[in-house]
Amino acid sequence: MTGVGARVDVHCPIGLFERQEAKFEVLAKAINAAQTASQKAPNARMLSDELHVLLDCARYDETDENCALCRNFSKLRLKTANLIVKLGAAEAMG
Repeated sequence: MTGVGARVDVHCPIGLFERQEAKFEVLAKAINAAQTASQKAPNARMLSDELHVLLDCARYDETDENCALCRNFSKLRLKTANLIVKLGAAEAMG
């Protein structure tokens, strides 16, 4: 899952991005370490939950570049996490 744990230079006015980013790194390492999609899926689900913390931010300001970057990176990461979950489910079904 290359890129999910990559450092992103976003300066969150409330520090939420930075707190979540640390969690993303841990989950990305766990996803990358897993051998199969079904083994990756549980951590991808947790990543999805953590991403929703950013996507549901009550302080989102569409005029702030940092908020826009945070939202865009979070959406991309969520797509990746959801794909891993789907692949894991398909793999488990045979």
